[in-house]
Amino acid sequence: MRIACPHCGERSLDEFLYSGDATVRRPDFASPTAMDEFIAYTFERTNPAGPHRELWYHAAGCHAWLVVTRNVATHAISSVEPARDVALAGKPETKDGA
Repeated sequence: MRIACPHCGERSLDEFLYSGDATVRRPDFASPTAMDEFIAYTFERTNPAGPHRELWYHAAGCHAWLVVTRNVATHAISSVEPARDVALAGKPETKDGA
């Protein structure tokens, strides 16, 4: 699998570190239901087939955090975006890969 880094161009998977699901958000610890939210955040994850947004770190390259949309069944990558741009744009992160 190869990832097209927006800064460095297409690179081998060996240069990147997978850092998890880009669709989950850490709960607010001050919430009155914080304990239940943290239990769900930590243990209740789905594993759907199809497109999925993931966080990847370009460790052996530009050291950028990336949001990679990848079909987990075929490993086909449909988009790669700098995580900073995704966060600043306030794009909704959905579990269906949209």
